[in-house]
Amino acid sequence: MQTNLFNIVLLSLLLSIGYTNLYSQELPKKTTAIPAIKQADKTVKTSSSKNIPDIKPIDSLPKKDTLTSNKAILAGKVRYKADQYSKIDQKKKHITLYDKAELYYQDIELKSGIIILDYEKNEVYAGRIKDSTGRFTQYPNFKQGANVIEPDSIRFNFKTKKALIWNSRTDQGEFKVKAQISKKENDSVYFLKNARFTTSTNIDNPEYYFQTSKVKFIPGKKVITGLTHMVIANVPTPIALPFAYFPMSKETSVSGILLPSYNDSNTRGFSLQNGGYYFALSDKYDLTVMGDYYTNGSYGMRFESAYAKRYNYRGNINFRYENLISSERGFPDYSKQKIYNIQWSHSRDAKANPNSSFSASVNLGSSKYFRQSINQANVGSNLNNTLSSSVSYSKTFNSIPEVRMSLTATHSQNTQTESIDMTLPTLQLSVDRIYPFAGKDDVKKGFIKNINFQYNLNARNSITTSDSLFFKPQMFRDAKVGAQQSIPISTNFKLFKYFSATTSANYEEVWYLKTLKRYYDTDKNAVVDEIQSGFDAFRTYSFSSSLGTTVYGTFNFGDDKRIKSIRHVMRPSLSYSYTPSFEKYYDTYATDASGTMQKYSRFENGIYGAPGLTNSSNLGISISNTFEAKVTDRDSTKVEPKKIMLINNLNFSTSYDLNADGVNTLAWSPVRVSGGTQFFKDKLNMNFGATLDPYAINNSGTRINTFNIDNGGSLFRMTSANMTLNYAISSKDKQKEEKNSQTTRNGGREDDLFGTNNGFGNNQKSQFDGSEEKGDDKISEFFHSNLPWDMTFAYSLTYGNSNREKTITGNSVMISANTDLTPKWKVGVSTGYDFVQKGVTYTQLRFERDLASWRMSFNWTPFGTNANWNFFIGIKSGVLSDIKWNKNSAVRR
Repeated sequence: MQTNLFNIVLLSLLLSIGYTNLYSQELPKKTTAIPAIKQADKTVKTSSSKNIPDIKPIDSLPKKDTLTSNKAILAGKVRYKADQYSKIDQKKKHITLYDKAELYYQDIELKSGIIILDYEKNEVYAGRIKDSTGRFTQYPNFKQGANVIEPDSIRFNFKTKKALIWNSRTDQGEFKVKAQISKKENDSVYFLKNARFTTSTNIDNPEYYFQTSKVKFIPGKKVITGLTHMVIANVPTPIALPFAYFPMSKETSVSGILLPSYNDSNTRGFSLQNGGYYFALSDKYDLTVMGDYYTNGSYGMRFESAYAKRYNYRGNINFRYENLISSERGFPDYSKQKIYNIQWSHSRDAKANPNSSFSASVNLGSSKYFRQSINQANVGSNLNNTLSSSVSYSKTFNSIPEVRMSLTATHSQNTQTESIDMTLPTLQLSVDRIYPFAGKDDVKKGFIKNINFQYNLNARNSITTSDSLFFKPQMFRDAKVGAQQSIPISTNFKLFKYFSATTSANYEEVWYLKTLKRYYDTDKNAVVDEIQSGFDAFRTYSFSSSLGTTVYGTFNFGDDKRIKSIRHVMRPSLSYSYTPSFEKYYDTYATDASGTMQKYSRFENGIYGAPGLTNSSNLGISISNTFEAKVTDRDSTKVEPKKIMLINNLNFSTSYDLNADGVNTLAWSPVRVSGGTQFFKDKLNMNFGATLDPYAINNSGTRINTFNIDNGGSLFRMTSANMTLNYAISSKDKQKEEKNSQTTRNGGREDDLFGTNNGFGNNQKSQFDGSEEKGDDKISEFFHSNLPWDMTFAYSLTYGNSNREKTITGNSVMISANTDLTPKWKVGVSTGYDFVQKGVTYTQLRFERDLASWRMSFNWTPFGTNANWNFFIGIKSGVLSDIKWNKNSAVRR
């Protein structure tokens, strides 16, 4: 009787709390399906999950005075489990989960060492537990949606969704937040007391943090605080704000103010640099507006925009303008100038439209911009003498025959002479080859079937101007316009089995809109060139043929030798070209008052030149060689010998003029020798070249019709020679950096032989790649060092002997080296020496220290026209990039 009564009470108890097994939502039909429960402590021994369903009145049960219907307690099913035990206390309405406890309810996940569920109050408590050593472990992990909190303990109400959290820790974007007490008001608002914010990886012992007593925290959106001060290395600083606002948008970028950097200059006074605003206009494009201001009136403006459309195109546009004032008005060194620079980079995904493409690489502006800019100490650009641009569009028409069209605008600017050459634009059109004597599927073999012709068009608007006339009316008045059309006809065939022969004829027609009229002006007593507008054209034709073969030679030294064999591949070629005289396009003019006549062509100043006055008949000779060896592989497991390239190319070329008269023209042209090879596993590249002249020169340095050997000299007279060596090594294989960097866009080198970019903006590039985060800040043992390093070496030698001077005109070496003194310290140097000028070339010293959440760098150019130094220390995180200190010296011009 007592046993039956106990079973009835126990069954009623389980029904009141909605106890079921893990796999069923129905009430158990048999008491034997209920897990064993100790009467003494009501402990449920289980390692599996348990389900607590919605609690509803149970109308199906007989109504008794001892049992009452329960109201719904929870709005959803609760699942839980624990490793050691799950304890049910019916009197207190508690379920206790101990050791690796987990609880799941709707979008809430809770994991902790201990979890206590009060199903009467709809509350849950979670906390940490101690291990056998007395150390706290298994801290709570509370997750609701995308928000994760890791406190010491937490109390949460399922119904109101409110919570009290002690020593909470949470990640919000790049921020890590820790608060002594946190109150969860609802799903979107938290109130924090005695909180700290940091981007350090160690939230419990950060290198720095912002301390505040009151915080309103909206996850994923913003943080609003009261009085906030900065703490560095647990030392409070005087840096404080009465209130603070931290954006925490989930978007990749948000609009915001760019705080300026303070600086000073002896010539321009105090300044604020790089202040402005960043506009996150959309996911496809943005805009950055920055400016500088100096107390002497100098100022600068910069507009930078990046844009992209996935799987279609991407690019960026930069515009920089500076109004520079030096010294004070009335002083002899006073000067004022305006400089600017425009950069545009655009690339299109090849998959967007396989039949058309558009690309742009623009770098134009004032020739003095990179030398005079007050905000751009880019030495790589300063040492480069050329600014170049290209904007091109191309399209392929899938017709038969195929037609290809391109439209290109180019720009080339010499920053030393300030001369500018532009084409606005160049139109190129070509029709694919047509084989009139071969069918569509025929094999093109033999002289007749290989006959083909095509059509080419090149139209150009060419402008040559200077920096001072750039985009002024005079620049367009001096433009030269022309078009060149050609129809080449060619064929190729085999001759005597081993020789490849080609022959071709070319018809060409050139159109001009401006021609030249030259005459002697008796009033001015000078020859005058008069430009005449109007359409004019000339037509020419030429013939050419070539004969070549390939000769293979192998020198065997024996299979038992280290060098088993050397293979020599030689490709000799003999070519002939003929162009008749087109004297009909030439007129005469008087050179002086005496009536001395001379011929000229009215097409002389055209962009495609003028037709030849005399016929041309030239015989060309060239020989190219490659040498490679088979050697025994050092790896004894390899059976096959290893191939090594000895000389990649060794070329000889010259020509013989069949129409040379020995007075005005000489028969043989100088022999040009060029070659290149690689050493040390292709790390050292060597290129060399020389010009050998078979003719002697007279006392004035003019070539004469006498061979040099007949004049008491050698067979050839070396008039010039050059050699370059490039060597790049490192302790480990380094991945090549992206070429589309700001340095290369400015016109600088891809390597750091001329130093690195010292731009004073907020986006200074770090030498660290992130791997240092795992490194220890200590120097490795001397004999077991593992310090990453890299070195780039370049050597150039130039020899000149055009007039028996026999001098070394250029002899310089450049070296760049970088190494890690420790995983947290990087140092680098770029320097060189000019042996002709006997002086050190551009030198830069670089130091960078990784300070965990911070970064510190110091770049120093100790001497030269670009002598300057730059010091930077700031927080790495992009969200706090404005917290920095940047100090630099003005570049001495």
